[in-house]
Amino acid sequence: MLRLEKRPNPSQFWNYATPVVAVLLTMVAGGILFWVLGKNPFEAIKLIFWDPLFSEQFAAYSRPQLLIKAGPLILIAVGLAIGFRAGIWNIGAEGQYIIGALCAAQMALWFYPAELWIVFPLMILAGAFGGWLWAMIPAVLKTRFNTNEILVSLLLVYVAEKILAAAATGFMRNPEGSGFPGSRNIFNYGAASNQELIANSGLHWGVVAAFIAVIFAYVLLHRHLLGFHVQLAGQAPRAAKFAGVAPARLVLLCLGISGLMAGLAGMFEVAGPARLITIDFNSGYGFTAIIVAFLGRLHPIGIVLAGLLLALTYIGGELAQFMLNLPSAAIQVFQGMLLFFLLALDVLSNYRLRLMRPTPILTPQAPKPSTETV
Repeated sequence: MLRLEKRPNPSQFWNYATPVVAVLLTMVAGGILFWVLGKNPFEAIKLIFWDPLFSEQFAAYSRPQLLIKAGPLILIAVGLAIGFRAGIWNIGAEGQYIIGALCAAQMALWFYPAELWIVFPLMILAGAFGGWLWAMIPAVLKTRFNTNEILVSLLLVYVAEKILAAAATGFMRNPEGSGFPGSRNIFNYGAASNQELIANSGLHWGVVAAFIAVIFAYVLLHRHLLGFHVQLAGQAPRAAKFAGVAPARLVLLCLGISGLMAGLAGMFEVAGPARLITIDFNSGYGFTAIIVAFLGRLHPIGIVLAGLLLALTYIGGELAQFMLNLPSAAIQVFQGMLLFFLLALDVLSNYRLRLMRPTPILTPQAPKPSTETV
């Protein structure tokens, strides 16, 4: 029989091998899922992971999309990872992403149609402030009333979605849109547009911001005293108090950073790839970024690689839906499998599997009758 045995020290090998094994198991389980749905599993996996990068038919379009999809995932995941390392669980980045996009879009619409250079910088500030402000709600409730930041931040996502629907159908609706829901096309407004910096590359200011955030997070976590406090609070909360770490200040700081980065991701998305505010503007980036953060082991460099991988599943999933007529829910399940296997295999970092031989059960023997004669 198998038994989990605690390791004396966490295994560095399994810490880095777990994401790779999780990806392989996801391919196997995903292939079985696609086979159950009546599709060729090898063709589906090839469409998701190979064709977007190397197929002559799709690569020219899909390669630029890789950076477009990975940019917001990396930007949001980096902010989440800082809080996760401190044991502060922001699950509501999707709501902060929505509010950041709404604030940025509203800033652009206030200036429309004036072609002023200051519009785009003001949108950046508005998007960052909107995400930060939305994250401050669970932060303040946590520090003042000791509420659970997981539940509060998650429930605020649904509030943000209601505000998004009200904006698309009400106060931000395009007056020239013939009554259809949705704002003006911000991408076509030159002063507010987040254009590609290099043609047909997918590189825009949101991708640049994502890589700046990676550098910032790496320096913060590995070269700054605050990063030491963040990691100490996550690994040894009692020791952190003795070291002078203020828990309330850390909650405000970590949730504020993660909300700010999620808001920036929303801003760059609405000014670029998404183009306008619609009812279904949110595409799940805030939730997928949680997978990216854990797949990247909460390390900035790992998050870059994980973000590119998850972006590949987005692009390949769209190809699989188009070419094989797969339902979108199947692709979402496929992405969810990755987090499931990752969390399940994480146990191997602290525990090892030990094969135990069953011990025989000894039964007491009855005493033998005496053969002596009197």
